[in-house]
Amino acid sequence: MTSDNDRRRGLLARLRGRPVARSRGRRRLGAAVRLAAALMLAGGAYTVFAPGAQAQDNPPLSAAANEGKALFDVSCVTCHGRNGQGVEGRGPSLNGVGSAAVEFQVSSGRMPMARQEAQAQRKPAQFTDEQVRQLGQYIQELGGGPQVPQGNLREGANLSTGGELFRINCSQCHAFGAGGGALSSGKFAPSLKPASDRQIYAAMLSGPQNMPVFGDNQITPEQKADIIAYIQETLKHDQDQGGFNLGRYGPSTEGLAIFLVGIVALVFTSLWIAGKS
Repeated sequence: MTSDNDRRRGLLARLRGRPVARSRGRRRLGAAVRLAAALMLAGGAYTVFAPGAQAQDNPPLSAAANEGKALFDVSCVTCHGRNGQGVEGRGPSLNGVGSAAVEFQVSSGRMPMARQEAQAQRKPAQFTDEQVRQLGQYIQELGGGPQVPQGNLREGANLSTGGELFRINCSQCHAFGAGGGALSSGKFAPSLKPASDRQIYAAMLSGPQNMPVFGDNQITPEQKADIIAYIQETLKHDQDQGGFNLGRYGPSTEGLAIFLVGIVALVFTSLWIAGKS
């Protein structure tokens, strides 16, 4: 009798438990459906708004930059990559170098390089000034970087200050007369005589080859103007009041000349004294 009652109670308990189990299953199924719907809604929102965000991060190129891109894809892409990211063993990345580096390298004919060397040689430019500007604008909009300001780069310059700054920061490599000098591993500091105002300014901003970068924190724009004015108005037009300039290569040639002249003078003086005695 007791066992029959127990069976009935167990059966009733199981029957009562089925709706509870079913309701739990329905709740779980509903939660899964709601989660899937939320994920689909989030994916749809991302699909709708992501292109707009990407368009804001990568704005369209200006007309000048588009012209520069066309030139870049023909003349530069082999060494510097399709998006200026560089090609290993051929050319470095151009992201972040700015239009200043492009202006210096391209306007001075150093780029495109004829062949891989320790240092790019100056040669006649292969692009017009307008094309150089367009190439620089493309690289500027591609990755940003330093730019050469427009206008007169020597305005308000002080030649005396420029000479002092040049002797402190530039003469060690370019020599006191701006004639250039040899460096290690086949590299050299070039002569500044053929350089224009903008090329000198761009070189200070970009630091080509072994040259250090002289940003506005190291040498202010006003000091850059002083240096440019000193190079262009003094070093390039110096009349060498001291006499023969010996190529303006600095103390090396001067010391050699003094040694040779001095030794010859001493020898002849010694022979003259010996002959007199």
